[in-house]
Amino acid sequence: MALEQFSDVVQRCEALPNDSYTSDDHNVFTIAGRTCIEEGNSPQVLSIVLDEKNQNIVRSMGWNLLPPLIQVLLKKEDKHLPQCLSIFNHLLETCRPKELLIGLLEQLEHDDPDRIAESLHLLLNPLQKVLLCLGSRKASSLGMTLSSVLDQLAKLPVPVTKEQEEDDVFSLCRCCTDLIQFVRPFVQEARLNQSSGNQLEKSHKTASGQDEGAEDELQTELLKFCMKTLSQPLLDVQIRDPDTLPLSPLRTFASEILDILGAVGESLPSLLFHPLLKRKEVPGFLEEEVRYPKNSLASLAHLVFVHHLAADTFPSVFSPVFCLRSNMEHISILLSRPEDSRLQKGLELYEKSLVRVEDGSLPADLLEIKTFLTVPQDLVKVMTVCPKHDLRTKGLKLFQLSIDKFRTEAKYRFFQYMLRTSNHSGVEGYVIKNIKNQIDAALQPGNSNIWFEGAHLLPLLRKVFSLPDGPETDLLQNLDRVMESLNLLRYLVIRDKVTENQTGIWTELYKIEDAFMKPLRVGLNMSRAHYERELQDTMENKKKKTKDESVLSVSVDGDELPKMTSESQIQALHSALHTFDMIESVLVRIEELIEVKDGPEPAGEPHPLKT
Repeated sequence: MALEQFSDVVQRCEALPNDSYTSDDHNVFTIAGRTCIEEGNSPQVLSIVLDEKNQNIVRSMGWNLLPPLIQVLLKKEDKHLPQCLSIFNHLLETCRPKELLIGLLEQLEHDDPDRIAESLHLLLNPLQKVLLCLGSRKASSLGMTLSSVLDQLAKLPVPVTKEQEEDDVFSLCRCCTDLIQFVRPFVQEARLNQSSGNQLEKSHKTASGQDEGAEDELQTELLKFCMKTLSQPLLDVQIRDPDTLPLSPLRTFASEILDILGAVGESLPSLLFHPLLKRKEVPGFLEEEVRYPKNSLASLAHLVFVHHLAADTFPSVFSPVFCLRSNMEHISILLSRPEDSRLQKGLELYEKSLVRVEDGSLPADLLEIKTFLTVPQDLVKVMTVCPKHDLRTKGLKLFQLSIDKFRTEAKYRFFQYMLRTSNHSGVEGYVIKNIKNQIDAALQPGNSNIWFEGAHLLPLLRKVFSLPDGPETDLLQNLDRVMESLNLLRYLVIRDKVTENQTGIWTELYKIEDAFMKPLRVGLNMSRAHYERELQDTMENKKKKTKDESVLSVSVDGDELPKMTSESQIQALHSALHTFDMIESVLVRIEELIEVKDGPEPAGEPHPLKT
């Protein structure tokens, strides 16, 4: 039935003038033709399609047959596969390019990763042929095609391990290779246009202005493609170095993208140093933030500075400090994201940028640049919130490395900022430990400096020797900060002689006692009394409860602790009381040292505490 309808509509349309077919003709041709292919009548459809007298009809309506043909080609099991392939190829040669383009792009849309990969592999080459038939009018159609292809590519999972990339378990590698093959002739055309424009100043192309506009539009579409690709998938995939994976399709894909950027006239240094260099005005419809997305530039910086892609095209005249300043914007973009892949790349880029900088060389005025303050805050989030242990560890390592690169004044101002803004006891404790190290270095013979001695040091010490909530401070939650503050105070009392008072600790001591030591003593007594009462209540409840009722819910300081057995609860309360004893032992030792120092000078000065 469908075959008869298809033959009838073709015969009826033979006598009609070209392009004068009605909507009913189109509907019957489409429905009957698709049904014929689905029912296995592809040989008869092929005969009709190849008939010379039917070419006008095929040219006008043949593209409607693409969906069932593509389904057969994707399955690869139909007994009429050769006939369907012949019909498909004939349609590509005969139908109008714009209609073919629409029909092919519609068949790209899938959600299943396997179907996506197979569709891209099958259709990219036909799409390339169709676009090349459009001549100088192809730029916008190319942009639409690339956007659709990348949207599909984004649905594919990315390989996590080296083995997954080697085996291409998600077909992403094959799709990326196919995509580079697809875009190659258009890149070559853009490269020739760029070369021709540089050599001849486009003198022979600007008579009408049309050709020049077409060239600019082609370069713009390819630039958009590169920027979108840098953001996804390249920002999500892990690029492996040649030592790890000698033949890496994803590394090759990234290198090709960087090569395309050069082909469309983009300078890598200009792109990478975008935050610091004022870019030239670029004519066209794209605004700056759209033309050069920040995520894409961050991805580009990671490829160049971490993996050294396109290193042979990158000049080596830029100083390490200049590169660091520029990369801080890219690092901030990456570290502000929650995805592990982005955090990993941000940490890697920060490390590569820092290691080239000489220790103690970064001046304090860099802290007036926003990113030199936001990046440490992003590091704090990685160190304290990120669920992956290796990322937390690397974040802490880079936090210390960044401190080491600052000059003395910059370290001082950085410590002030972190104590004011970090709001995390562990980070504050780590900063206080660094402050102690800087004071110790300043007290060594010949190393004196104005920032970690005397008048400048005192404001910093006042920030250190304070409790966030006075006597009511949660000592367990703030344990790291409290212990490091006590260790620093003990060090200062032992190391700095009363007669020399290099740090100013002895003239400041009465303030420290009032603002830190006395409130800490009150807080310790309150906390110990509270936890001892909780321990007593828990032990009494344990005796009253039966074994079936052994799971308790206990509140401490208004917060309900996770439900646990009474034995575990008792153990936790004992641990808290042991912590209070540890804090008190250090506090008592400091009070004893102060009493000795305030009294007659002993015959033998205590040896400086090794910490």
